[in-house]
Amino acid sequence: MSTVQTIRDVVEPTVGTGTEWVVDASGCSISSLRDSDLIQRICRQVVADIGVKVVGEPQCHRFDGPGGVTALYMLSESHLACHTYPEYGLATFNLYCCRERAAWDWQGMLSKLLAAKIVQVRQLSRGLSQEAARAAGLAGPGINEFSEQGQHS
Repeated sequence: MSTVQTIRDVVEPTVGTGTEWVVDASGCSISSLRDSDLIQRICRQVVADIGVKVVGEPQCHRFDGPGGVTALYMLSESHLACHTYPEYGLATFNLYCCRERAAWDWQGMLSKLLAAKIVQVRQLSRGLSQEAARAAGLAGPGINEFSEQGQHS
């Protein structure tokens, strides 16, 4: 049976620059973690489902022997990365979006596609804290407008 743990950070930044999902899927099928086609298919599914745009060509590398796979997708909204560790039965994903997006079903999809037993999802709000904004001289009128518009146009 698969379990999921979602952890949200408790500090909301003053100037929000996006949301980052840090995902650890453990107890995965070792053969799945060595399958570069499957890892790329998962990454393409994430991209399609959340409606982001890939910039350039995605990069994917399958390491020799018992090694895993590393995939990197540069997005107009930031990036998606995956690293697999067959020796530990682990797949890690990192998705950073500078615009608000609905969360992807990491638990359901990774349980299904990688046979993950446990999926831990950490969701982080990225950006400047009030203290950092003040130190950078960004505090004051207009800061909320910047935060709501996001970093990219």
